[in-house]
Amino acid sequence: MRIPKAIQNAIESFERLPGVGPKTAQRLTFYLLHVPQSELDKFALSLTNLKKDTVLCSTCYTIGESDPCDICENPSRDHSTICVVEQPLDVLALEKNGRYQGLYHVLHGKIDPLNNIGPDELYIHQLIVRVKNATNGSSVKEIILATNPTMEGEATAMYLSKQLKLQNPNIKITRIGRGLPIGADLEYADETTLLRAMEGRSEY
Repeated sequence: MRIPKAIQNAIESFERLPGVGPKTAQRLTFYLLHVPQSELDKFALSLTNLKKDTVLCSTCYTIGESDPCDICENPSRDHSTICVVEQPLDVLALEKNGRYQGLYHVLHGKIDPLNNIGPDELYIHQLIVRVKNATNGSSVKEIILATNPTMEGEATAMYLSKQLKLQNPNIKITRIGRGLPIGADLEYADETTLLRAMEGRSEY
């Protein structure tokens, strides 16, 4: 049986998504065939506007609707503390518990030599410049290294610590607490675990 071109195109598009295999791509495509056209149009529009209606914050490099983002321009946040994470999803995870009131810096990855990802491929230089040129009425007093507790995440945290100490030997650098199991990602952790990890951080 020859699959209609429109169906085949949709299947191939789903297969390009991470974690979606051929069978899942087929199921998703045929599921959408039964969705009302109005809902399908709404779904397609949300995908079309996904990049059009979002921007990268030029301060912390998270994804937002404006530049600077809502967190960076919020005067009630603690501008003396910056939490460094790997991905924008990590910011969402930490914001869920509502206890951390500092700022963020998103690296958009981790140092991973096996996949040819070095410091220059991440927003590390921007972090160093940001700390060096800290404004908003007070200098940055603490950097929380909240990269994931994997081998690559630990290597990234160690590199950041060394680079930041070179710029400012007196700056306080802490590592996120061990409330997270080794090998886990922030985005999959529950709120209680994340809260304990933040509260149990130690100087790095």
